Formats: sequence, C-alpha cells, structure tokens
Amino acid sequence: MSSDGKSGAESVDPEQLWLPPAEPRRGRRPSFSRQAITAAAVAVADAEGLDAVTMRRVAAEVGAGVMSLYSYAPDKETLLELMVDHVSGELTLPDPLSGDWRADLKTVARLQRAHMLRHPWLPAALSTRRVPGPNTLAFLERVLAVLRPTGLDGAAKLEVFAQITAFVAGHVAHEIAQADVTRSPERAAAEARYLAAVAADGRHPELAEALSAPGRPLTPDATFTRFLNRLVDGLDTD
Repeated sequence: MSSDGKSGAESVDPEQLWLPPAEPRRGRRPSFSRQAITAAAVAVADAEGLDAVTMRRVAAEVGAGVMSLYSYAPDKETLLELMVDHVSGELTLPDPLSGDWRADLKTVARLQRAHMLRHPWLPAALSTRRVPGPNTLAFLERVLAVLRPTGLDGAAKLEVFAQITAFVAGHVAHEIAQADVTRSPERAAAEARYLAAVAADGRHPELAEALSAPGRPLTPDATFTRFLNRLVDGLDTD
C-alpha cells in the first residue's frame, strides 16, 4: 500500500507515467534510461519470478544506487506498469488481417498465450488493474480493428478484449502451475482408481457419464485450442 492509502496500480498516476512532460527536463543528463531499468526488471522476473523484482535487485542489475532508481520508477507498482507495457511491444498481429474476425481473434489469443509463456509472471501482473501504456494501446488498437466486422459497439469490443485476455491469463497460469507439478506414475494411477471408484458408487451419475466419454488429446496446445474455440465460437454479437 502506498503512503496515500491506495494499493496496487491505483497509486500510479497514468498522466505522470505515460504522457510526455510539458517542458523538457533540465539539468545533468541521466546516467540510466527508463528503458534499460525496465528491461533489467523484466529479465529478473523472467528468470526468477515477480517476487525477485525489488528496487534493490534491479538497481544492482544496472549498477545504480537504489535511491537513483526512484526518479525513474518511484515504487514497484510503477515498475510493474513499465514492465507490462515493455513486453507488450513484442505483440504483433499479422498485417493485413484475414478479415474473418473469429479466426483473427483466435490468433490474438494464441499470440497472448505464447507471450505469457515467455513471461510467466505476466498473468499475476495482469491480475490487478493496469493503466495501458503506449505498447499496450498499440496492440489494443489492432484488436479493436479485428472486432470491427462484428458490429459491436465500442464498450462491447473492449469487453471482448478483456474477456479474451482474462481467459488466456487464467489458462496460462494453470498451465504453468501444472507444468511445475511433478506427479509419479503411482500417484497418477491412484488418482485414476479413486475417480473410478467414485464413478461406480452410484451417487455421481453425471460424473460417471462424463468419465466414460472418449478421451481427448491432453497436450497443452490441444487443450488450449478446444477451450479457445468454445469461447470465441460462442461469442454473441447480436
């Protein structure tokens, strides 16, 4: 929580962070750039997770004193805003688009998934409200163009973008967590026996029917594609 009682991204002033100053900065040329500091923070997060990103650690990475960093990012929340927008510059949609908005929206989601898997800290960083910076806004502009053929109004388009992003973030967070879990063959067999016993007890007929259905590919790519198709193909534009 910040000193003014606000927590998280609410303490970040978007005008101060993203809009250029009315007058050019005077005085001695800065020793570091905001870009370099942000890139260093991203590298730490990619390698070790968000908890490893502290002002002291980032200062050490760029060879700066901790106090000197505060003129570029006054707190970790501001640094996170910079980090999210920094990596958003990697998101590039094909140009021109296919014109099939559902196909193009699925391309958006696949790009976001690959992006979040490259930066596993992103789902957690996006779980709090973020103020979109220039790179994020550039990507959003392209996604809104994807949705133009739907005829949805502006507010609905923004909701679809938020819905897709939230789906991808949640899915990737689960995907990463599952990849981190090491299950022995014995544990997997025990779980299978347990579910078989539950399905046979007569008290869970719906579950028994679901478990008796033919299996489907469980690779991360196949699972993501099935979930994504259900979401996008089911979107109502009326």
